[in-house]
Amino acid sequence: MNAGGLDSDGRSFRDAREMWREEIGIGEAAKRHDWYQKGISYWEGVEASVDGVLGGYGHVNEADVRGSEAFLKPILIDRFGRGRRNLGFEITADCGSGIGRITKDLLLRHFNEVDLLEPVAHFLNAAHENLVIAGKLAKDDVHRAVNFYCLPLQEFSPEVGRYDVIWIQWCIGHLPDDDFVSFFKRAKVGLKPYGFFVVKENVSKSGFVLDKEDSSITRSDLYFRDLFEQCGLYVYSSKDQRGFPAELFAVKMYALVCDKPKGRRNKQRNCKPAVIKC
Repeated sequence: MNAGGLDSDGRSFRDAREMWREEIGIGEAAKRHDWYQKGISYWEGVEASVDGVLGGYGHVNEADVRGSEAFLKPILIDRFGRGRRNLGFEITADCGSGIGRITKDLLLRHFNEVDLLEPVAHFLNAAHENLVIAGKLAKDDVHRAVNFYCLPLQEFSPEVGRYDVIWIQWCIGHLPDDDFVSFFKRAKVGLKPYGFFVVKENVSKSGFVLDKEDSSITRSDLYFRDLFEQCGLYVYSSKDQRGFPAELFAVKMYALVCDKPKGRRNKQRNCKPAVIKC
């Protein structure tokens, strides 16, 4: 991926390789550790609320969930068949789950079990309180948040064949390119047959934009697609999120599968800095 980019201080880079050499070095474990710690430290200072994790844009939650559901539902039917529609799908992982916003408002409506993965402890504690205690009060024994993993993406290795869907929203920007590829290569083994990933993320118009405050990168669509190819993944479907304020980055959704789709054309439609957490 050779397109240039900018950082939040206005510095330009010839390409992503130049930027990553400066940010994390080559084989420099200390610099990589500092990159990740800076991101965690940023989010540890953020309130565990919808408005907090959405960077002060809590009012986009409804549009976000509505867009995600419209994207997810037809792919579930297409991949798994209509026979499971009334039975519910089984298990999903919510990666970068934050306070459990997506689990509560979307995933628990479609899956029997959700595992949450979140490295910021007070976010995960809030998710546990909101989902487990509220679930007990509601006596919902069918749709449950089951496991709460206080782990970052780069340390997550799922159980083989556990998940129908692995949902990754507003968190993959914290991974440098090599850890991005390593994560998906590990995570692929966690999918069931016909299982798939959903990546929902901010996208830049071209190249990339590096946010030095929270150690995250916003990649372009072409940048993402180049990385997906390196992961051995195929874009099954993609769609742009609608209804967000104009000052935010555009947001795109990707459904990714491990086997090349046969006889099917990908559906791609045209459709920040504040929004990066679920």
